[in-house]
Amino acid sequence: MQALYPEIKPYARHTLAVEAPHELYVDESGMPEGLPVVFIHGGPGGGCDALSRRFFDPTLYRIVTFDQRGCGRSTPHASLENNTTAHLVADMEKIREHLGIEQWVLFGGSWGSTLALAYAQAHPERVLGLVLRGIFLCRPQDLQWFYQEGASHVFPDYWEDYIAPIPAAERGELIPAFYKRLTGDDQIAQMHAAKAWSVWEGRTATLRPNPNVVERFGDPRRALAMARIECHYFMHQIFLEEGQLLRDMHKISHLPGVIVHGRYDMVCPLDNAWDLHKRWPNSELVIVRDAGHAAGEPGIADALVRATNQMARRLLDLPQNVE
Repeated sequence: MQALYPEIKPYARHTLAVEAPHELYVDESGMPEGLPVVFIHGGPGGGCDALSRRFFDPTLYRIVTFDQRGCGRSTPHASLENNTTAHLVADMEKIREHLGIEQWVLFGGSWGSTLALAYAQAHPERVLGLVLRGIFLCRPQDLQWFYQEGASHVFPDYWEDYIAPIPAAERGELIPAFYKRLTGDDQIAQMHAAKAWSVWEGRTATLRPNPNVVERFGDPRRALAMARIECHYFMHQIFLEEGQLLRDMHKISHLPGVIVHGRYDMVCPLDNAWDLHKRWPNSELVIVRDAGHAAGEPGIADALVRATNQMARRLLDLPQNVE
């Protein structure tokens, strides 16, 4: 098993003003002259943390992490104003230009894989390669599976807690019902809904129960951003045309990619990765047989570290047999 790299501190931190009212938190770590890679976090609304930097060899990579609009250390917190996929793609371009990076590797998991694909299809000339995990195509069937009916049959006990804030009469359309509460004026109802939404995701993200993951997702500040921003995007079909990500794969089919996906991913089932791989002839699909959705699961982490090492060797023309 390839271990995660040790924790490192950023060598530079930036506050980058984008379209009002947003300011983005950005940091850099690793090797300043190394192969640029941008870590694209999940959610939308999740934010980065110390784990985000540990998938990359810090002697080879210049590691860029940033918190997307409304989450993590970016401000204003949990804001939905001017917060769409197009805005996030434009933010990534602004970060790249601000840091003087010509081209970079994209590393994204879950929603981060969604945004990575959207960015790459918009700016293929700026992308060297992609390492993606827990593919989330955000198709209607994907949202239906996790937020309405599907995963509910696998986790009926957790499901009861998820739907608890919603009256029985509104449970036929759960995303709109949550959205009404998450954007309403009743702050108690808002937080109750946010925690139920976020903890459902945390409980189902790992193959084996992980209290640390559940606790992290249940943190009130994180839960509010995750639930509000995710629900906002899902209410608006992630601000993309239906089927757009698969339809436009021809724009980036020449780029090298590694897709890592857990066999028992209950948040984003494996057919997301399978369908993407079939549209991407230059991709390698790694199915981790004993894992769910979370990046920190041992098999997923091992595959991701191997993938970033492989990508660095390929792009930097290093010996291929060095681990």
